[in-house]
Amino acid sequence: MKKLNLILSFLFVSSIFSISAQKVQIPKSYSNITYKKGILGIKSGKNFNPEEKVHPLYTYSSIVNADIYSDKDGITFDFKNPKIQGQLVYGLIKIDGVKYPQPVYFKHTSKVIDGKAKISVVRLKGKYDFVNWEQTKKLQLGYRYINEKGQIIYDGKINLKYDDQKGFVPDVTLIEGPFITLPKEDGVTISLKTTKKEIVQIKIGDEVYSDIVPKKHHEIKISGLKPGTRYQYTVLYGDWKETYSFKTQNKKGCRNRFTFAYASDSRAGQGGGERNLYGTNAYVVSKMFNYANHRDVAFFQFTGDLINGYSGSVDEMNLEYLNWKHSIKNFWRYKPVYIGMGNHENVERIFKRTGYKGQSFYRGHLFVDRFPFDTQSQESTFASNFTLPISDLKSEDSAVYDPSKKTKDFPSYKETVYDYTYGNLAIIVMNSNYWYASSTEDIPLTSGNVHGYVMDNQLKWLKKTLQKYENDKDIDHIIVTLHTPAFPNAGHSGDDMWYKGNNAIRPYVAGKPVDKGIIERRDEFLDLLVNHSNKFVALLTGDEHNYSRLVVDNHTKIYPDNWTGPRLKLKRPFIQITNGSSGAPYYSLEKMPWTPSVQKFSTLYALMLFTVDGPHIDLEVINPETYEQIEKVRLK
Repeated sequence: MKKLNLILSFLFVSSIFSISAQKVQIPKSYSNITYKKGILGIKSGKNFNPEEKVHPLYTYSSIVNADIYSDKDGITFDFKNPKIQGQLVYGLIKIDGVKYPQPVYFKHTSKVIDGKAKISVVRLKGKYDFVNWEQTKKLQLGYRYINEKGQIIYDGKINLKYDDQKGFVPDVTLIEGPFITLPKEDGVTISLKTTKKEIVQIKIGDEVYSDIVPKKHHEIKISGLKPGTRYQYTVLYGDWKETYSFKTQNKKGCRNRFTFAYASDSRAGQGGGERNLYGTNAYVVSKMFNYANHRDVAFFQFTGDLINGYSGSVDEMNLEYLNWKHSIKNFWRYKPVYIGMGNHENVERIFKRTGYKGQSFYRGHLFVDRFPFDTQSQESTFASNFTLPISDLKSEDSAVYDPSKKTKDFPSYKETVYDYTYGNLAIIVMNSNYWYASSTEDIPLTSGNVHGYVMDNQLKWLKKTLQKYENDKDIDHIIVTLHTPAFPNAGHSGDDMWYKGNNAIRPYVAGKPVDKGIIERRDEFLDLLVNHSNKFVALLTGDEHNYSRLVVDNHTKIYPDNWTGPRLKLKRPFIQITNGSSGAPYYSLEKMPWTPSVQKFSTLYALMLFTVDGPHIDLEVINPETYEQIEKVRLK
């Protein structure tokens, strides 16, 4: 939960703002959040801590949705903010006959001055025209915006048509995708976004699947296919087409051998260049997915901290998410990716702490999950950026601590908690940063959830889902994943499900603490996994920027020295594998009560490859930058 990136995100924090006549409704789950003279704030004793409005310089609206004007020589970008400076690098992209279309950057660049930049597309003719646009009058242009400090902010593309009278005219373009999502035995859902409303068609053989009405966000369901079969698909939009392929899922219960990949924590790292592509370490995460593709994995599970996050702006978060999606597009056009939430997927309402005189942005402010929950929360922002399975778990409304049965006072779990199967394997994806308020010490004041705590309704859902697969004869193995380790080993000893052994840490709802503390809830969580499920194999986590494999049994010390509460007895050893090694700044091993039970630890970049072969599961861990094997072990 390092907050340095948050300070960078809020360099453009402006003055306190007044709420308009239409006040935002405050969820009853919060406490001491109120209005004073039309200003939203937090009441703390005699102090009123007003909300602060943020104005990030780089957002989805300004960078991705830049205005583009055409002329005889090329196009002009208008990023709609005179503070935006730097340069555009650009080049042609060959689509036809290329499996992974990428821009080939031209030797010249275009300066961005006062938010505007002109690209002379006519330079890309003659010996530089390798896409034959001079004959077809069509071209796809890739561009990269680099700010005046040399930081890469965005990689984009635009489709252009050449008109003898108007010059280069922007045409409908895929902002993102196509991505393979929601795979089934008889099909998939192909998701993509276009720059303008369009009817998109997907052609597979002689079959055509299509939108019904023009739209920008497309989720086209493909069905009627054979299990375990590869199909070529062509995306048709406007006068453009792109061709890729996918493979349908094996039949549920099929015990044929397959491999899947796992990693987490790809937020921006050190070293410049693509290691910090505004919010994500595109250098490392792209290597992760490219190597996974080389190993022909069936799917990739990525659980949390995709991006820097910790933003007060949904618009900024959407830009960071898009950068992450672009970083892995070469994999995702062909194979499915399942994603879980971490603490850095946080979108917050930010309140200025009255009377604070220090220099720390974090200490000088209070933070809660952004509301209205349906449109601005971290959960809804995450869900709007991905197409993921939807479970029957709704929210924490109706839990014993729900302050009102008549109103919705918690964010939705939609697409942040779910389960799926592949062959004889079931994977359960959980959210250990639901309704997360990052200023932990202020949660008794504001209410909110702490980092790493699984709340009541989600725990009940886990119990029900585990039991569903225990009773399913087609499923032999269950893997559970969530972002925060049950047992932190490096960098998060002060939180996750431990908080230095302080069981007093817990969520507050409407000003009241919930019944169970963090360690009690950890034990309930482990009890379900180990003692109530014979098929559970391992817990996959992230958060800590390293790789570690921990095996806990009844001889492992897992309680603080002064613990007087009940002690969990495990029927068999519990395996926790943490892999937050996708590019975020590394953490070294710390001495914890359970450190002697750590079987393997590494700070190298680490991609986990699980091979499921009938009754067995083998794990191989590879550094995707050097292909060095970190370890290989049989889990079952």
